[in-house]
Parts: sequence; C-alpha cells; structure tokens
Amino acid sequence: MRHPLLCLQAEDQKKAFIILLSLTIVIMLVMNLIGAPLTTTTAPAGIVSFELAFTPSRAEDILSSWNPDSQLRAAFIQGLDFLFPLVYSAALGLGCILAGRVLLERRKPLATWGRILAWALVVAAACDYLENIALVTELFGKVISPYPQIAGICALLKFSVIIIAIIHILYGLVVRLTTRPVAGNAT
Repeated sequence: MRHPLLCLQAEDQKKAFIILLSLTIVIMLVMNLIGAPLTTTTAPAGIVSFELAFTPSRAEDILSSWNPDSQLRAAFIQGLDFLFPLVYSAALGLGCILAGRVLLERRKPLATWGRILAWALVVAAACDYLENIALVTELFGKVISPYPQIAGICALLKFSVIIIAIIHILYGLVVRLTTRPVAGNAT
C-alpha cells in the first residue's frame, strides 16, 4: 500500500518536511518548558518517567511527587500531546522517505527502510494515542492496572520507532553529504 505522504511531489515533500520538523521542534520546546516542574527526584525524566512507570505504585509515587500545579501541567501536556503525534509522525515519516530516496539514488543499503519506517511511524503515533489515553486516565485518579503497563509498553514502542527513524534520517543525510548519486539514477 502506498504511504499517503508519497502523494506529495518530491519538492513539496522537502518543503513539508522542513515545516513539519520546525513545528515538531517548537511543540517539543513548549512541552519541555511547561513540563520543567515535572522533573523531581521521583520523576527524573519528568513526564517521560510517568510514561514509563509500568506499575501502579510507581505511577502513584510520581503523581505524589508533583504538586497540584505540576499535575495540571502534566494534564496540559497530555492535551497538547494529542496534536503532537500527527506532527512528529508526519515529519519523521517524510524524513524517512527522503532519506530512502537518497539511499536508493546512491545504491546504499537500507533504502527500502524509508517507506517501512514511514508506516512504522503511523503505528508509533497510534501507540502515542493509546499511551495518552492511559496517562490521562491515571491523571484523573485511576492509577490501576493495566493503565501504567499500557502507557509503558506503548511509550517503549513509540520511542523505539522514533529512535530508529531518526537514525535512518541521519544515515540518509550523511550519505547525501558524502556521496554522489550513481550514474543513471534520477536525482
């Protein structure tokens, strides 16, 4: 099945990638600024510690380490995180498609991974939504199984795909900057 991002023309993909990547960075910065008070000794990674709590007791400890203002901030971040997966998954998906094209032009390994990872990022966004639902449920007082486990598993899957996608994009960028297209391939 053809990925929806492939409906964009190549030059439009590059422009959309830059816009979506910029928006991804802005949203990340806003979430980090809002979430700064969520970093405590119990939650050293702030909201990410809560995402990866895995057990009700650990999630309760994290929630208890946050004052009411911090808990409100966590809820706001979760609200903003219902927009964020659309943005980052499209940005990274386009980055993977663009990297795959460069790798194909240079006849490098893993060229087909670009499209595969673009689809995997759709799955990562879906995992992020499931994680968000579990976290919001916990924030509103139901810190019971299976919510911390759902959030933790979904967060691990999401972060794994994102990290692999970023590595693929960086690989494509390094190849683009250090090699020339192979003769006979369109650029």
